[in-house]
Amino acid sequence: QNVRIDPTSISFSMWKDIPVPFYMSVYFFEVLNPKEILRGAKPVLNQRGPYVYREFRYKTNITFHDNDTVSFLEYRQLFFQPDLSSGSEEEYIVVPNVLMMGAAVMMENLPNFVKLLLSGALAGLKQEAFMNRTVGEILWGYEDPLIDTINSLVPGLIPFKGKFGLFVELNNSNSGLFTVNTGMKDISKVHMVDSWNGLKKVNYWRSNGCNMINGTAGEMWPPFMSPTSLEFYSPDACRSMTLVYEQSGKFKGVPTYRFVAPKTLFANGTDYPPNEGFCPCMQSGIQNVSTCRLKAPMFISHPHFYNADPVLVNAVEGLHPSKDQHGLFLDVHPMTGIPMNCSIKLQLNLYIKQVPGIIQTGKIKPVVLPLLWFAESGSIEGSVLKQFYTNLVLIPSLLDYLQYIFLALSVPLIISAAVLMARSQRTAAEKSPRHPTTQSKPPPSSETTPLLHDAGMLSQDDAEA
Repeated sequence: QNVRIDPTSISFSMWKDIPVPFYMSVYFFEVLNPKEILRGAKPVLNQRGPYVYREFRYKTNITFHDNDTVSFLEYRQLFFQPDLSSGSEEEYIVVPNVLMMGAAVMMENLPNFVKLLLSGALAGLKQEAFMNRTVGEILWGYEDPLIDTINSLVPGLIPFKGKFGLFVELNNSNSGLFTVNTGMKDISKVHMVDSWNGLKKVNYWRSNGCNMINGTAGEMWPPFMSPTSLEFYSPDACRSMTLVYEQSGKFKGVPTYRFVAPKTLFANGTDYPPNEGFCPCMQSGIQNVSTCRLKAPMFISHPHFYNADPVLVNAVEGLHPSKDQHGLFLDVHPMTGIPMNCSIKLQLNLYIKQVPGIIQTGKIKPVVLPLLWFAESGSIEGSVLKQFYTNLVLIPSLLDYLQYIFLALSVPLIISAAVLMARSQRTAAEKSPRHPTTQSKPPPSSETTPLLHDAGMLSQDDAEA
């Protein structure tokens, strides 16, 4: 009852306004040899960061429905943390010109005269394949006249106006309208997604299985979990994700199941046929998200191409994939389905190449180039952890110990009662008259019943004592 989505439940306030301090750490891949890349050289990268942001999440528009569901919008706000970061938002970093290079690849199959017009416009705007901008501009946006220029040449190619930034829509925004089960009638369905933005499935992908909205919204899961797998729908990845059980453990004394990403999560359709619906695919370890990212040639992966085809790692210099640093995980309390500790990590990549007719792309060899990776991490701590530990670990443990203590105390009482009963039966037998020629009869029940009753009462009273 305490994990249902109900204003009277203990976990409701935790669900409504998540008390866990979340942090988003962002790492950029600085391009060290932009001029050489334009001549066909292998990209050389240097990781910069972390640039850390405190993340606050809260729910609004909470509406309960008659069919055991509740709808809500969850917003997140991000605040830069200078003391936890390895640099400021004003630092400059050389990265690909995402807008220009993305548009170039998107226009590859258009008529040559259109590409020549774009190339001339790019020259007039002094646009180049790589740009030197601040961390704040790359993440939260900058004004770029290229947006209007591209839309004038190819209307609708970039369907937005204003600032362009990789995370421009992340801050002070919601992740869509979720409708989830409350668990009031069936606790096994609590937190399971009923619909997202009114949809039972999305239409980004090429198969029904890939378009399914499965699992929860990624915050909590139904209680009494089994050590197998868990699912959640990620609006950021435009898909449902399945994590698999790795091991049991404890987080600050609280028992947990650890779930991690399987190697098949971002595998291509050849290596893992169920993922064929996410194609067109390249090597295993990256997922094409262009269908839900304005057709831009964007890919997501694990940081540093961890668990990916070695071809992707070897195509650039400066990557060092590691499970400890780049593998995502969720530590969940299996009895309640509440995460105790988590770190979700994803990398954004841009596919770049030479595009004939657009001279700004030079002789760039086709490559999936890492842009940045980020980790959203949080763990229960402080008073919330203390309450959690007391209610779900300490008290149940004490009850278990008391059970054994009462059992140990009851043993001598049971023995004493048995001895007293045996003695009373022997005394009654000695007092009863005996006839040598007549077989003795067992004492009537009226003589033994009071003794049994007294012994039972003694055992019960002593046990209660």
